[in-house]
Amino acid sequence: MRSLQTTYRKDIWNPFVGAVKEYQLIQAGDTIAACVSGGKDSFLTAKLLQMLQRHSDVPFELKFLCMDPGYAPEHREAILRNAELLDMPLEIFGANIFNYVAKQTGSPCYLCARMRRGHLYKEAQARGCSKIALGHHFSDVVETTLMGMLYGAQIQTMPPKLKSRNFPGMELIRPLYRVHEERILAWQRYHQLEFLKCGCPLMASCEGETSSSKRAQVKALIKQLKQTHPDVEKCIFRSTGNVRLDTMLGYNYRGEDHSFLEGY
Repeated sequence: MRSLQTTYRKDIWNPFVGAVKEYQLIQAGDTIAACVSGGKDSFLTAKLLQMLQRHSDVPFELKFLCMDPGYAPEHREAILRNAELLDMPLEIFGANIFNYVAKQTGSPCYLCARMRRGHLYKEAQARGCSKIALGHHFSDVVETTLMGMLYGAQIQTMPPKLKSRNFPGMELIRPLYRVHEERILAWQRYHQLEFLKCGCPLMASCEGETSSSKRAQVKALIKQLKQTHPDVEKCIFRSTGNVRLDTMLGYNYRGEDHSFLEGY
């Protein structure tokens, strides 16, 4: 995959390395679990970390971990096939999440995501890892920020790294934090790669993004805004690091609510 350091050096490799350095995602002696779900984002994250490990002056260990939450045999085979193609020693462990979630009421995607992350933390920790690396990218950050405002009535974002509340000593890192999804898709097309889009039996469309889903609506909105404001994604992203608290009606810090009246 030399293309990541040649053809896509500017669009993928440099933003990836830049995020690792700027947000201090990796320290010497870390053991990181590159968590592969089977999709393009997680596979790319794992491959970039593998390449970085070979060239970085900061020594760290890397384990390639994939959770099978109940995939169909053909989906599991596709993941193993791509791991072999990308020269990745992938370890798969099972978790009966799909069957459990199918029997629950409420939002299946939210419950599934929480359970999957919990299992990843547990398995990674058992293997001596201190961090798990997920494939959330720049576009995910922008969309999540906007979704919180439009549908959740809150201003929050997806940080580049996060300490686990339930697994002491464990962290989550997002090495693709500055990589745009369209660049990832371009890399995938360049190599004619076919990744798993969604293995969930409950979803009719890939990644749960049906035309009526909130994320799909936000994607469409951003696409529309870009027609007249090409830098709209960049502005949304930068706004998360440029918060003017003295203009906010209120904010929550470490679980405690604060009002602008406190310092008025």
